[in-house]
Amino acid sequence: MKVKALQGDTVELLCQRHYGITQGVTEIVLAANHSLAGQIFLDAGQEVELPDVDTSATKETVQLWS
Repeated sequence: MKVKALQGDTVELLCQRHYGITQGVTEIVLAANHSLAGQIFLDAGQEVELPDVDTSATKETVQLWS
């Protein structure tokens, strides 16, 4: 999915707005958009490819007593 950045957006802000998290997905977005690695702030209207990412959190639980 391609989205257009707003003035002052960062890759992290786009990830937070689109995926609801930044941890783990920022790296995936940067890998899909190599040209963004040198930018801190994105230009207004700059297109950014946001790949499909499974953001469902799974917590591993440990049973201490049976």
